[in-house]
Amino acid sequence: MRILCLLPLILPLTAFADCPPSPERSVRHAELMELVAEAPNEMVARGYTNELWGIWATAPDETAQEILDRGMNQRASYNFAGALKDFDTLIAYCPDYAEGYNQRAFVNFIRQDYKTALADLNRAVELTPDHIGAIVGRALALIELGQVREGQIALRRALLLNPWLPERNRVTPLPETEENDVETDL
Repeated sequence: MRILCLLPLILPLTAFADCPPSPERSVRHAELMELVAEAPNEMVARGYTNELWGIWATAPDETAQEILDRGMNQRASYNFAGALKDFDTLIAYCPDYAEGYNQRAFVNFIRQDYKTALADLNRAVELTPDHIGAIVGRALALIELGQVREGQIALRRALLLNPWLPERNRVTPLPETEENDVETDL
């Protein structure tokens, strides 16, 4: 088991088998998306969201899972350089796995590199259009970059998916438009 954990560090990426495709959207994932959108309160929504995070953070195979877990542990230990290296490795290995991009974006957001974070968040949302965490991250990165209107639209999109997000208090009137024009922007 220990050798398996060290393989990503020892072998070049070309030694890995190809990353399998990410699983199709599961029935439970679809159910959770409906449940969180209709949750009666924040506590109930949080439970559904935690289960969604479990789905999003389940990598396509064991190798990818080990790299993801190691990167998340590095980030939790404030070893951002190590975390970025792991997420770079994960993305190179599994370029169609949204959570690799989302986690790398999270590290760059913490480092206040919003432009780099936004590029990864855009890719994560492209791969998993209902990834609430990536949509919220994208909204916050846009706002930090001064693209307030686009950020507010993205935040409203996330709130359509989960109206109980903690970031709901960040909603402000949209610049340069009437509030009732939002639906056409979503």
